[in-house]
Amino acid sequence: MLAGKNALVTGAGRRGGIGAAVATLFAERGANVVLSDYPPVQNDNVFSSDDRPVQGDEDGTPKPNGLVEVLRTHGGEVGWLEHNLALPDSPDTLFTEALDLLGTIDILVNNAAVSVPSSIDVLNADLLDRHYAVNLRATALLCAAFARHYQDGKQRKAGRIINLTSGQGLGPMPGELAYAATKGAIDALTTSLSEALAPRGITVNAVDPGVTDTGWFGDTERRVFSEQTPMGRVGDVQDAARLIAFLASDDAGWITGQIIRSRGGLRG
Repeated sequence: MLAGKNALVTGAGRRGGIGAAVATLFAERGANVVLSDYPPVQNDNVFSSDDRPVQGDEDGTPKPNGLVEVLRTHGGEVGWLEHNLALPDSPDTLFTEALDLLGTIDILVNNAAVSVPSSIDVLNADLLDRHYAVNLRATALLCAAFARHYQDGKQRKAGRIINLTSGQGLGPMPGELAYAATKGAIDALTTSLSEALAPRGITVNAVDPGVTDTGWFGDTERRVFSEQTPMGRVGDVQDAARLIAFLASDDAGWITGQIIRSRGGLRG
């Protein structure tokens, strides 16, 4: 389904996360993949929700816990780029470096995100800026770099942008105001951007994967969330990866501007 396609997946550094699952499925289906993430130093003010230790290849090249080696077993090209997307110039630099590795980019998956508790009692400018910089600004700038790549005539295949969103429009998230606000903006960006890029052959969609077990909650949380979901379980990273892989494929060429709620029937 994805043979010969070139993909950039952000927030893909942790083996149990959605980004890594997406990159792995892409590689299994024949795509060449560049993975990106940012490993925060302790007490850093900006960090990814997928933070994890980064090891190194023998030549010193960073690698996310051996994931690069696993993906390479599928025969395609695989690259790893380490970027702090909170920095204003980082999205453009990341996209340029991904182009240097693969030549073209057909698929962009904006999965990197910041999520820090931010109730109204603790909300401040720093919390808002930290979420905005990664969740919205970096996503928008990567989309812009992708669009310029097509406009400049360097890319002739159908393009795919898939953004990761959340259920902020379905129910209140009082403890995560900054996260909810920036993810709500992703929905708006996706809808408007899809119309702007349709003439270039680029589809733009967003996926809300619902409550997904990426390894961050324990048995109690898993039981509570499972009881709340009509299907009686929480989401698995493969649930999200399969949907994103479909949206990235040629079969999804008539789907654009959609916010797809893949939540196991949970509506709030």
